[in-house]
Amino acid sequence: MKIHYGTALASVGLVAVHILMRMADGYAESLEFANVVANYQFLPYAGLLEIMLILLSVHGFNGLRVILLELRQGPSYEKAVSYGCVAAMIGLIAYGTRTIVMVNVGMI
Repeated sequence: MKIHYGTALASVGLVAVHILMRMADGYAESLEFANVVANYQFLPYAGLLEIMLILLSVHGFNGLRVILLELRQGPSYEKAVSYGCVAAMIGLIAYGTRTIVMVNVGMI
């Protein structure tokens, strides 16, 4: 649960920074395609987005794992839920990282 609490606190702080940066440009303008691409190409901000992706994925899938383990117990079920949540988390992080990398190498 310490991981869950830590990722929650860190996520709140980073999401607040993310929202403040979006509001600095004006929300509607910040969602235009050119601005989104520019955000991904600005490496410090892309790093912030990557860290947020990892924190929120760990927090979310750990929470899902806890909920599923409260529904039912058993060694094989617990192992399947734990491995399934880790696999889904890695898949989500990989897909999000792929987007950032594709923008930075000019594929988008």
